[in-house]
Amino acid sequence: MDFNEISFRVRYGETDQMGVVYHGNYPHYLEMGRVEWLRAKGISYKSMEEDGIILPVVSLNIIYKKSAVYDDLLTVRTILRKKPMVRIEFDYEIYNGKRELLAEANTVLAFMDAKRNKPMGCPLYLLEKF
Repeated sequence: MDFNEISFRVRYGETDQMGVVYHGNYPHYLEMGRVEWLRAKGISYKSMEEDGIILPVVSLNIIYKKSAVYDDLLTVRTILRKKPMVRIEFDYEIYNGKRELLAEANTVLAFMDAKRNKPMGCPLYLLEKF
């Protein structure tokens, strides 16, 4: 299991009138985790795009267990469980500052050739870093 963690505070604008994080913000948190997982491997989304590779999300699943609230310190754990092929799949766990599990999630992204708009296999140079 290969994972990376990031932490950040919930901002006021991410909450509803009850001070609870609006559910639509969680995909942003997952993206933050995914981008930083890649960065920890020495890969940036920007460099992949410059190489003509895009990674659209083809599946997103979130199970909400407990609410995050304004000013919570959240930790997003991003996990790669299997070798990517044409798709890359990440699992996520989101915790609050007390290490209570708030949400579990999964995303599947497809490697796409940006010029041809066609699926492609994970490039070898990326596989070597994973």
